[in-house]
Amino acid sequence: MYKSKGGLFLFGGICYGLIEIIWRGKTHWSMFITGGACFVSLIGVFTRLRQLPSAVKCLSGGAVITAYEFCTGCVFNRLLKLNVWDYSKNRLNIKGQICPFYSAMWILLSYPVMKICGKIKEDEG
Repeated sequence: MYKSKGGLFLFGGICYGLIEIIWRGKTHWSMFITGGACFVSLIGVFTRLRQLPSAVKCLSGGAVITAYEFCTGCVFNRLLKLNVWDYSKNRLNIKGQICPFYSAMWILLSYPVMKICGKIKEDEG
C-alpha cells in the first residue's frame, strides 16, 4: 500500500473527507488534515497495542480520533470561527466540539482502520 508517512497521511485525509461527505454531505479542508494526522497516529497506536484485544485497540483509536476532533474543533470552530461543525445541541457535548455519539462512532470506525493498519504493517514486514 502506501509505505511513506506522506502517502499514509494522504490516504487518511482522503478517507476521512469521504466519510464526512457520505455522512454529512459535505466536508472542509481541515478534515483532510485531521484525517491524515489521525491515520498516521493510529498506525503507531495500533502497532504499540498489537498484543492487546481488538476492543482495547478500538477504544484507544476512538479516543485518539476524538482528541484530534476536539483540538481541530477548538482551532477551526472556536478560534477561527469557521463553523465547520457544532455539536452544542447534542447531549453531553464538550464546548460543542465533541460528544458521546460521535466518540462512539469513532470507536466503531476504529475497527476497520485497525484492520487496514494491520495490513499496512504486514506489507511492510
